[in-house]
Amino acid sequence: MPGPLALARRRIVPALTQCRRCSPLKVNKSAPVTPFHRDLWLFFTVQNWILDFGRPIAMIVLPLDWFPLNKPSAGDYLHLAYNIITPFLLLKLIERSPQTLPRSVIYLCIITFVMGASIHLVGDSVNHRLIFSGYQHHLSVRENPIMRNLQPKTLIDSFELLYYYDEYLGHCMWYIPFFLILFLYFTGCFTRALEASRMPLSAWLLIGPSSLYYWYLVTEGQIFILFIFTFFAMLATILQQRRKGLALDSNGLFLIYSFGVALVLIALWISWLWNDAVLRKKYPGVIYIPEPWAFYTLHINALH
Repeated sequence: MPGPLALARRRIVPALTQCRRCSPLKVNKSAPVTPFHRDLWLFFTVQNWILDFGRPIAMIVLPLDWFPLNKPSAGDYLHLAYNIITPFLLLKLIERSPQTLPRSVIYLCIITFVMGASIHLVGDSVNHRLIFSGYQHHLSVRENPIMRNLQPKTLIDSFELLYYYDEYLGHCMWYIPFFLILFLYFTGCFTRALEASRMPLSAWLLIGPSSLYYWYLVTEGQIFILFIFTFFAMLATILQQRRKGLALDSNGLFLIYSFGVALVLIALWISWLWNDAVLRKKYPGVIYIPEPWAFYTLHINALH
């Protein structure tokens, strides 16, 4: 007759075997799979197109009687909405990151982003309203015909200061934290689960409008160096994580593919306008990337 220890062993061993079979650690030794943030990326893309790209279009298309030149334009109201909605979406995106990101850096980036976008709102509002007075974006401030007859001449300095706030200070405070937040989020988009390292159909459908918007953002914002630096930093992060056996999840793939397609679109844009003498004069130097609105005032607006 078996003793008590033998009986206990007979009961415990099958139980342990059953626990090992049911243990989730054996089925999945990786981190939880992060799903594709379809809702956030869709809202993010749509609001970028409507509130950012659509700003100057709404200002030009809508009747001037609705928005007098001494009042905010329709584009200004869209810009105000952009300054509120975009930081909110960026914060929601960070919340869904599987990796804990430095909160102090995120908060500083969001604060700087809002300040830069607000500075840009004022400068961009005045600069685009000047179109109705004959201002031509493909020319510098001093070379514009409406500036030559200004009296006193120091007023031109004031308009150049406004242009500096719009195109330089505002863009730097707006885009640097924007791309830094995207990069920080990207660093958390890695997984060991092979099933997570593929994109759903909704992600493929969003790549087109997303990458086209990044093309507009880089060319109109004149931030190619910042964009290409962020893109190379993403590639370096991918190589580093591969050594650890990690691969991009669907959200990371969506970001890197969107940036890659945008880079191809930028190259096509540059090659198309490579021999434009007027735009070459406004954008001298090694990096030649004309702004879409400079192209509009030079070649399209002149036809009307």
